[in-house]
Amino acid sequence: MLAIKLPSEINERLNDLAKKTGRTKSFYAREAILKYLEDLEDIYLAEKELEQVRAGKSKTYSAEEVSKDIESS
Repeated sequence: MLAIKLPSEINERLNDLAKKTGRTKSFYAREAILKYLEDLEDIYLAEKELEQVRAGKSKTYSAEEVSKDIESS
């Protein structure tokens, strides 16, 4: 369960959308959170990997190295 307080403008827009489409506000809130969550996960995982690379804990490969490895497979 999650309760959030939305600014009135956003709440009104969400109400209007729900009324016009016959869906619930919760449906649209859930959809928006899921989409944004996927983006956040990508960003934070990429930042974490970048930290590992900068710390020398993760190896990187050039596009040329990857291409050669694929060709030799």
